[in-house]
Amino acid sequence: MDFSFTEEQNMLLETTRRFVSREYGFEARKQITSSETGMSRKTWSSLAEIGLLALLVPEENGGLEAGPVETMLVMSALGEGLVVEPFLTSAVMSTSAIARLGSTVQKEAWLPLLAGGEVTAVFAHEEKAASSDPLRINTTATPAGGGYVISGSKHVIYHAPQADLLLVSAKLPEGQLALFAIPANTPGLRMQAYPTVDGRRAADIHFQQMFVPADTRLCSADANEVIADVLDLGLAALCAEATGSLDKLLAATIEYAGARKQFGVPIGKFQALQHRMADMLIHREQARSMSYLAAIRAGEQAGAERSRALSAAKVVIGQACRFVGQQAVQIHGGMGVTDELDVSHYFKRLFAIEKLFGTTDSHLRRFSAAAS
Repeated sequence: MDFSFTEEQNMLLETTRRFVSREYGFEARKQITSSETGMSRKTWSSLAEIGLLALLVPEENGGLEAGPVETMLVMSALGEGLVVEPFLTSAVMSTSAIARLGSTVQKEAWLPLLAGGEVTAVFAHEEKAASSDPLRINTTATPAGGGYVISGSKHVIYHAPQADLLLVSAKLPEGQLALFAIPANTPGLRMQAYPTVDGRRAADIHFQQMFVPADTRLCSADANEVIADVLDLGLAALCAEATGSLDKLLAATIEYAGARKQFGVPIGKFQALQHRMADMLIHREQARSMSYLAAIRAGEQAGAERSRALSAAKVVIGQACRFVGQQAVQIHGGMGVTDELDVSHYFKRLFAIEKLFGTTDSHLRRFSAAAS
C-alpha cells in the first residue's frame, strides 16, 4: 500500500506546522491554558484564516471538502504543538455531523460560521454509564408541543464551557438516535465545568426537561449511522494527534539524553537508556502506521472491518501513549513532571488520549467482539 502523500496534502501539513511553530510556542500555550477561557479566540480566528476550520466543510458551503487523511495530517501537526483549541470536536466532528445530517437551511446557517471561526461547537455524546456499544445512550428526546423535551446528562464533554453550539445525541421513543443543534445558552441546560489533567476545559452537561424547537433536530432520519461515522472519524483524528505528540516527546527525550551528563558522559551513552529509547521509537513507529490505517478505514463504510481496525489502532496507540510518556518522564527525572518543562504537558495529554474515545482495555474488548 502506498503511504506517500500528494503535493496538496504535504502543503496542508507544512502549512499547519508553520502556523504551530510561528504562533503556538510553549510560552504562548501556557498563557492560553492559564487564561479565563482556556483557549485563544485569536488563535481560533487564525486557524479560520488559513482555511483549517473549513477542512471538512462541503465545497458547496464554501469549504475544502477534505477527508480523513487530510484530517490526520492536520491533527498530527496540532498534536506536535499541543494545541488546546477545540479543533477536533468543532472543526472535525461537529462540522462533519452538520454536513452529513443537516438540512439545506441548517447547513447554510451553521457551516459558514463554523468555517469562519465565529462559532465553536462540541459533539456532546459521551455519557457516564460505560458501555461496549458507543451508540447506547440514556439521554432521551420526547416529542412535545411542536418540538422535543430532552432529559439526561453528558459526561466529560471537552471544550463544552467554551462552546457556542452543542450537538447533542438523544434517543427517541422508538429507539433510534437523533442529533440536536442546541445553542449553549438554551434555558434548561446546566453545565458543571472543570479543568482537565491535560490543560483543557470540560463539563458535565445536564438537561432537565429542556424544550427545544423541532428545527434544532438535524434531519428527520435515523442518525445512528452518521453518529457512528462521526465517532470513528473523531477516533482516527485523535490517534493522529497522539502521533504528533509522540514525535515531539521522543525527540525531546533523545535531545535531553544527549545533553545530560552523568559520570562525565551523556546519559544517552548508557546502554540501558539506549534500549529504552529504541523501544520508545518502536512504539512511535507502530503508532504512526496504525494512525494511517485508522484514517483510511474511517473513510470507509461502517462494518466489522472498520470497527476492528479503529479499535486496533486505539489499542496500539494507547499502549504507545503510556509507554513513551512514562519512559520520557523517567529519563528526564524529577523535572519531567514539572510544569516548567513541556515534557510533562505532552505526558499529560498522552495520558488523556489513552482514556478518550474508549480506553485501551475497552477497545481490546471491542476488537475481540468484532472478530467473533
